[in-house]
Amino acid sequence: MVEELVAAGVSVASVGLVYVMTGARVVKQYERGVVLRLGRLRPEVRGPGFTMIVPFVDRLRKVNIQIVTLPIPAQEGITRDNVTVRVDAVVYFKVVEAAEAVIQVEDYRFAVSQMAQTSLRSIIGKSDLDDLLSNREKLNQGLELMIDSPAIGWGVQIDRVEIKDVSLPETMKRSMARQAEADRERRARVINADAELQASKKLAQAAEVMSEQPAALQLRLLQTVVAVAAEKNSTLVLPFPVELLRFLERAQQGGPPQQPMRAQESAPQPSARPDEPRQVAESGAPAAPQQTSAAPWSAVPEQSAEVREPVTQPSNEPPEGSKTRQD
Repeated sequence: MVEELVAAGVSVASVGLVYVMTGARVVKQYERGVVLRLGRLRPEVRGPGFTMIVPFVDRLRKVNIQIVTLPIPAQEGITRDNVTVRVDAVVYFKVVEAAEAVIQVEDYRFAVSQMAQTSLRSIIGKSDLDDLLSNREKLNQGLELMIDSPAIGWGVQIDRVEIKDVSLPETMKRSMARQAEADRERRARVINADAELQASKKLAQAAEVMSEQPAALQLRLLQTVVAVAAEKNSTLVLPFPVELLRFLERAQQGGPPQQPMRAQESAPQPSARPDEPRQVAESGAPAAPQQTSAAPWSAVPEQSAEVREPVTQPSNEPPEGSKTRQD
């Protein structure tokens, strides 16, 4: 009798152990358990830790509540300004209602992925190329709202959406490169013109100061020479015009420059010598009076234009006391 009781007790213990082992479940910290009993949802959601279900009656679905990183495949579309682009993105979401994620949608991951792809295509069609390249924060917010609206009924919360890359055609890349180069060249020319304008104003002010003090020009020239001579192994050739020296001399004297007097050249005047005898030709004819040689062209001492010495003209009459030689 005792043996039968012991055997029955062992049998009951074995059945109980098998029952416990069959109905025992462990829910992890980042999971939530949804129990379906005979196909009907139990209201309570099992938290992390050890839990029991009725074997062969209950079904336990574990739902991960961690943030899921879901990449969106690259979508090709045409922007509002008729540019073909390929855009890919990434979605960060998590499950906030485990029961709704199990009951409301068959596969919430696949549903979020498809919704993200369609929303991304819609964003591409509504945006310009410049917005896709420079105003991504606004597009990310719009894309997040478009995905989050239907995902709320699935027990899923969209944490954030980020556009990863925007692929452009090669022709568009070359066009944008030329545009950027032209814009940079335009800005460089504007900056150079502005610098020239400011430099011209400063030079004009410097010229006004130097005009008041002429010696400042010479000092500035000497400073330039010193700056150039500071370089090693350099040969300095400095042309120094004479006009500058005259200008400085006139500035120091404080009066107008005196014009140098030019020597006046007088025409050669024949000298008449009354005591010079005339020569007679051997043929017996009276010889013409001998012309005296003119004075050489030379500088005459400076004389005023009003006072001139009288010049004696040669006379054709023979001088007194001279005799004509006859054959």
